[in-house]
Amino acid sequence: MPDAPRRRTIGQILLLTAGFLVLVAISLASVLLVNKARQDSRSVTRTVEAENEINALLLEIRRAESAARGFLLTQGPEFRREHDAAVANILPYAAKLAQLIGENPTQADNLRKLRAAIDTRLDQFAREMDFVKQNNLAAATSLVREAATDSTSITIRDVGAAMRAEEERLLATRVINADRSQVLASSVTIAGSSMVIALAAMSIFLVRRSSRVRDEAEAKLRDYNLNLEATVDERTADLREANDEIQRFAYIVSHDLRSPLVNIMGFTSELEELRADIFKRIAHLGRLAALAPSVPQDATESAEPPLDGSDKQLSDDFSEALGFIKSSISKMDRLISAILGLSREGRREFSPERVNMRELIEGIATTVAHQAAEADAQIRIGALPDIVSDRLALEQIFSNLIDNALKYLKPGAPGDIEIRGRTKLGFAVLDVIDNGRGIETKDHQRIFELFRRAGTQDKPGQGIGLAHVRALVRRLGGTMSVASELNQGSTFTVTLPINWKASAMDRHT
Repeated sequence: MPDAPRRRTIGQILLLTAGFLVLVAISLASVLLVNKARQDSRSVTRTVEAENEINALLLEIRRAESAARGFLLTQGPEFRREHDAAVANILPYAAKLAQLIGENPTQADNLRKLRAAIDTRLDQFAREMDFVKQNNLAAATSLVREAATDSTSITIRDVGAAMRAEEERLLATRVINADRSQVLASSVTIAGSSMVIALAAMSIFLVRRSSRVRDEAEAKLRDYNLNLEATVDERTADLREANDEIQRFAYIVSHDLRSPLVNIMGFTSELEELRADIFKRIAHLGRLAALAPSVPQDATESAEPPLDGSDKQLSDDFSEALGFIKSSISKMDRLISAILGLSREGRREFSPERVNMRELIEGIATTVAHQAAEADAQIRIGALPDIVSDRLALEQIFSNLIDNALKYLKPGAPGDIEIRGRTKLGFAVLDVIDNGRGIETKDHQRIFELFRRAGTQDKPGQGIGLAHVRALVRRLGGTMSVASELNQGSTFTVTLPINWKASAMDRHT
């Protein structure tokens, strides 16, 4: 990526990241401030409720006192009911007030003083009602007058006033805190909204600029693609022409090499036929040189005369040289035939068709059944997927792999060859597994090279088979690999498209 676009991209990423982090911070601050404002509001409400409970408690105490006086003066039952109802409400109000003041130490101390005075006053109320039940109105009236002037009423009045004053102080403080929290929450919310709007505007700007840059890049890419397609077509035509030229060259060279090879082979055969005459003459000349009786001519026509010393060594060297020449000629002839075969196969046009792979492998196994029986080997065929490909190329690929598996079995052990397959992501994965000699790791790539072989060279071959197999697999749009260890068997894996469609390059490569 050029420096300017890279810096621009990094800047956009950093800017968006910073904006995101700011939004996260603002969101967290908003949540915290909203929670703080809610807590402050609850504190204000709690203070108001506490103050109301204090007033209600004091009101119930005064109501109980007033109802008691009214009852003593009039003996009216409604005053008695009023007194009893007020007395019944005093303790519940005190308990609720204890919950509302919470852990405020000042209010907790005031509440302890108030509860002590209230308990004393409730005891006085109970004694007053006992006197009333005993019809001792004078004693009840005296007790009421005494209670109105003693320290209990003063304590209740003073402590109640102190508690109201404390709650009013707390209310003022908490109202200020609640207002401050709400203002901060509103400020943060407004700031967050402004940041969101700013980031949205910036994002729109960046997106529009990126879209403009992308459109320009796409326009350039379309131009490049047009030029690339023309270049690819041109290079493909050049490559096809060069490939055809190579195929023709290989065919011509291989064909032309065969003519001198045939001549060499013919002259070698003539030398082999002349060998007997040459050494018969040598033997005859040797006897003449030794003044020995000449060997009758007809006696030498059917058998080679015995040779001694240097003549015998010369005869043996001559025969050995002829043998090396004939062996090399045979090897060269096989190589030329293989090159011609590869050349013809390279010019063959592939034709895709649906192939029943199990049926194809079973046919190959039938053709090598006699060879497998002689090698004490079994060929097992597992599940195989059907594919669309070139039938002849598939036959050549798997015939070669199965033939190699039979050829390189481990001596002295029953052979086991398995062919199985599976599908994966639009490809057929086909394995040819054997328990044969195996291949050293260092030779895994060597075996796929032309005219290269690995391991002990005790089997006939020119080192062309696997190279040809891999070339066919590649032409079919697939890949080929091997997994093997020495004396541990081998697994050749062929991966091919399930639905292969031959392109022009595939047909003529």
